[in-house]
Amino acid sequence: MHTIVYGIPNCNTVKKARTWLDEQGVAYRFHDYKKAGVPEDRLDAWIQSAGWEVLVNRQGTTWRQLDDATKAAVVDAAGARALMLEKASVIKRPVIELDGTVVCVGFDDKKVAALMQALGL
Repeated sequence: MHTIVYGIPNCNTVKKARTWLDEQGVAYRFHDYKKAGVPEDRLDAWIQSAGWEVLVNRQGTTWRQLDDATKAAVVDAAGARALMLEKASVIKRPVIELDGTVVCVGFDDKKVAALMQALGL
């Protein structure tokens, strides 16, 4: 199994997910948006499988700081994709992939069981 965690290192939710994976003994690679950017091919796959509505974090600081015109432009996958490429911090974090398939967007207690099942834990 090949697990990749996408996010930013100072995000509390990403820290929580990484700690949980470490505690479970799950080997993973961390992809830092701040240093490596958002991989466009992966973003397209995430939009296809999880949906742009799930990926855009409308509760976060980055979204709240956007001007109204920018927010209004996010009405479909193309608008969301453009915003997520421009401002990676608007992507709900973390995005966790297992063998190239999204198994988790965000991380909370409700998603742990699904993630455990996907990882075979």
